Amino acid sequence: MFSRVLVANRGEIARRVIRACRALGIETVAVYSDADADAPHVREADRAVRVGPPPAVQSYLNMEAILQAARQTGCDAIHPGYGFLSERAEFARRCEAAGLVFIGPPAGVIAAMGDKVRARRLMHQAGVPVVPGSLDGLPEDPAAAADAAEAVGYPLMIKAAGGGGGIGMVRVAGPADLPAALEVAARRARQAFGNAALYVERLLDRPRHVEVQLLGDRHGRLVHLYERDCSVQRRHQKIIEESPSPALDEATRDALTAAAVRAGTAVGYQSAGTVEFLLDRDGRFYFLEMNTRIQVEHPVTEMRTGVDLVQLQIRLAAGEPLPLAQEDIRPRGHALECRICAEDPVTLYPAPGTVTAYREPSGPHVRVDSGVEAGTAVTPYYDSLLAKVVVWADDRPAAIARMIQALQAYRIEGVATNIPLHLRVLAHPEFAAGRHHTEFLAELAAARPPV
Repeated sequence: MFSRVLVANRGEIARRVIRACRALGIETVAVYSDADADAPHVREADRAVRVGPPPAVQSYLNMEAILQAARQTGCDAIHPGYGFLSERAEFARRCEAAGLVFIGPPAGVIAAMGDKVRARRLMHQAGVPVVPGSLDGLPEDPAAAADAAEAVGYPLMIKAAGGGGGIGMVRVAGPADLPAALEVAARRARQAFGNAALYVERLLDRPRHVEVQLLGDRHGRLVHLYERDCSVQRRHQKIIEESPSPALDEATRDALTAAAVRAGTAVGYQSAGTVEFLLDRDGRFYFLEMNTRIQVEHPVTEMRTGVDLVQLQIRLAAGEPLPLAQEDIRPRGHALECRICAEDPVTLYPAPGTVTAYREPSGPHVRVDSGVEAGTAVTPYYDSLLAKVVVWADDRPAAIARMIQALQAYRIEGVATNIPLHLRVLAHPEFAAGRHHTEFLAELAAARPPV
């Protein structure tokens, strides 16, 4: 087992990794930018090292500064959390070259799944259904790109080949919209991922977003920990997740989890990872992407299975065999997570400021993973996520009721948050009935009367 781990992240996921390391008897080193010098994760780690000024590219994305911090503090390994460097194959390779263990899958797996076109081809070869679309990147020639789009059929979605997470996606209704959409998508892809390559997929009508949690070790064992439904999204970013998915029957669930295991097996997956699918209105599912890291919404699975995913991720990186067989994983009840963001609850745009008062909800089966406290400055440099509220109950209606109570008790002052939006969604009859989809929030916003 490792003796000291550098946590190459910030906010709630840095605190989550620090807790997991402490439970395993591992010392931790935090890194921080100037904007986060007084952040809770800095204080909670055993040591902390400044890695640069506030912009992420000069701090949390600064590979050399983070590797130097690990070397100078005598770390054995680096945990990247999610976002930032967590899915950078180059960073995983540089960790290995520096004699440090990257707590995640091998660099080759990250590279294969990070190239979305290559990932689609691999899944197609493994017999995993993929969304109808191109198995090759879009040609740069506009006429050839138009022919490729026509072959897929409209409406369609242009996506970045070098990245995921909903970043850079552009919807195209018809051929007349394609040239401008290609230009916008290429620009966004270049800015976000340093790679302007694109591909196209058929646009599914109001699909569900369902993902399967995987765990794999270095010895060839791979298991799934069932699914999470992440269909409540704004601008292709998840804000509410739950397990089990209310959209699946048992036959579809069995087929979905089996497909996820085939996907992981096809790439020799190790560590914690997630296979994401879209589920159409007829109950057919399609591979969307694989996230080669711990997910923001991992507590949903932890609450339902009793498995500490972050501790296991660390143990697997240390070379331990997976201590679970598939039959050992027995989920129970219903878990629900709401992402609490510093956002205007109507426009959903970030709302920086300073948290002036803070009190978390508590009670049986209520968990809060937070990155802030009273006095924390919420800056425009990073993601607007403040905390995650997670609840568990025997069934879905009881979980929704418990979440409503928890959110009503949550006190965050000084910054606007999306808690009012969460309460509106949780009280909506379509959500209560489990009939929501990825366009649900957009339709809800459109139906809202003007203020």
